[in-house]
Amino acid sequence: MAKIMNLDGTQQLDLTRGTVEQAYDRWAPVYDLVFGGVFAKGRQAAIAATNKIGGRVLEVGVGTGISLPLYAPNLRIFGTDISEAMLDKARRRVTEQKLKNVEGLAVMDAEKLEFPDNSFDVVMAQYVVTAVPNPEKALDEFARVLRPGGELIILTRVSADTGMRRFIEQKLQPVVRPLGFRTAEFAWSRYAKWLAGAHGIELAERRLIPPLGHFSLVRFRKVDVAKAA
Repeated sequence: MAKIMNLDGTQQLDLTRGTVEQAYDRWAPVYDLVFGGVFAKGRQAAIAATNKIGGRVLEVGVGTGISLPLYAPNLRIFGTDISEAMLDKARRRVTEQKLKNVEGLAVMDAEKLEFPDNSFDVVMAQYVVTAVPNPEKALDEFARVLRPGGELIILTRVSADTGMRRFIEQKLQPVVRPLGFRTAEFAWSRYAKWLAGAHGIELAERRLIPPLGHFSLVRFRKVDVAKAA
C-alpha cells in the first residue's frame, strides 16, 4: 500500500492506484445518477471560471464526461481518467452530443501526466486531489503542464483541522477509502503547505461550494515570470 505523511509527520496506509482504478470502474454505471446533481453547482462554477480564461484545457479525472458539454465551444478540451470504464461513457457522450471541441480522451495517471511542460491554459481537476495516492505529486504535475499565466482550477473537499468534525471524518475514512476517496487529512493547511513550496504558483481565489460547505473551488495561477520581470 502507498503511504502518505499526515500533517503531524506520522505515516498512515492510504490509497493505491489499483484501489482507485477499481473503485471508479465500479462507479462508472451509476456515477452520473449518484453524483450528477450533488456536485452540479460546483461543476458549473468551475466550468464558468474555465470558460472565462479560454484556450486549451486539460480536465484531469474527466470521468464519464459529465462536464464536457458545459465548456464553451471555442475551448479545446483534453480529458484524462484512471478508469477505462468511465472513459467509455465519456467517449459515448462526446459522440452522441457531437462535442467537436474535445481533442481527446485517454487513460492516464494524474501523478504522471503524459504531456510536455506548459501545454495547457487551464488544468481542471474536479474532486480528484483527495482520490489520488500522492496528492502533492499530482498537484506538482498539474502545475508542470500549465502554461505561465494559466490557471489550475480544482474542486476539492476541505476537511477539518480540529474538533468533532475532524474526529468524525477520521472515523469515516477507512469506510470510504475502498470507494475511491477520503474524508480526512485534507484540511486547508495541507493545500497551503503545498502552495508555499510550489515555485511560481499563487492563490487566485478560494470559495466555498455546496454541498454542506465542506467543498471549495480553488484557483491557482501560474506566474508568468517573463512578464513579472
